Amino acid sequence: MKKILNLVAVALLVTGCNKNTGYDATGIFEATTVTLSSETSGKILSVNVEEGDSISLGETVAVIDTTLLVLQQKQIDSQRLSVENSSPDIAAQAAALRTQISHQKHECERFGRLLSDGATTQKQYDDAQAQLKMLQGQLDALLSTLKNSRSSISDNTVALQYQTEQLTEQIAKSTIVAPLTGTVLVKYAEPGEFATPGRPICKIANLSDIYLRSYFTASQLADIKIGQKVTVIADFGGDEQYEYPGTITWIAQESEFTPKSIQTRDTRANLVYAVKVAVKNDGRLKLGQYGEVRL
Repeated sequence: MKKILNLVAVALLVTGCNKNTGYDATGIFEATTVTLSSETSGKILSVNVEEGDSISLGETVAVIDTTLLVLQQKQIDSQRLSVENSSPDIAAQAAALRTQISHQKHECERFGRLLSDGATTQKQYDDAQAQLKMLQGQLDALLSTLKNSRSSISDNTVALQYQTEQLTEQIAKSTIVAPLTGTVLVKYAEPGEFATPGRPICKIANLSDIYLRSYFTASQLADIKIGQKVTVIADFGGDEQYEYPGTITWIAQESEFTPKSIQTRDTRANLVYAVKVAVKNDGRLKLGQYGEVRL
């Protein structure tokens, strides 16, 4: 009887071990990375991070010299003020003509009364009317010219203001800040080097919330769905493994050939579907580390 109980215990132990070491998919731990790049040209004054540093959202990563940009902005501001000051005073320039027109109107009225009394000729009256019409035409032409000039000056002012705003934006972008809280993975630049638009400064990633990019066969797709809770097993070499709760957040819509480093439950499967499983990192998980998924 005792021998039978021992055999049962051994069988249960083997069954339990097989259950713990079994997996439904394997993969590699990854994280969403962000490469911070320069958006302006200039000498790099400082790079405030090193590889492995923790960095917070909004923290200054690097500063690029803005001396030339500031000088350009001052020059454009000076041009804009000069253009604005050259804008004509329409009322002042038209005042003299308006005074002449007012005087000529009185003259026309006077000649009109004289003509009614027979004290002047029709020609003198017509000449006064023609003079009034000429002055009115001169005023209209002047106002049109002044308005066109003011419109052109206004357009130039707006264009210069736009250039000033562009330079202000470039100056602001010369201070590169972290777009997220994370860890510096790679540092690409050093103080004293020259930055150009698009040149990478560093690469950062949030290592607290990572994911296991695992691969499932077509026959397993019916058993998984987005939002499903699974168990993720991290392999640290030898017999050292740790389990983590995971959540399926993404399932590829198209299959791909099985990566060489990936093992599947069905070793004959040539095509697999990538699946992202979100995992909360306790600090032990590393990018590129091997992991398994158990449903």
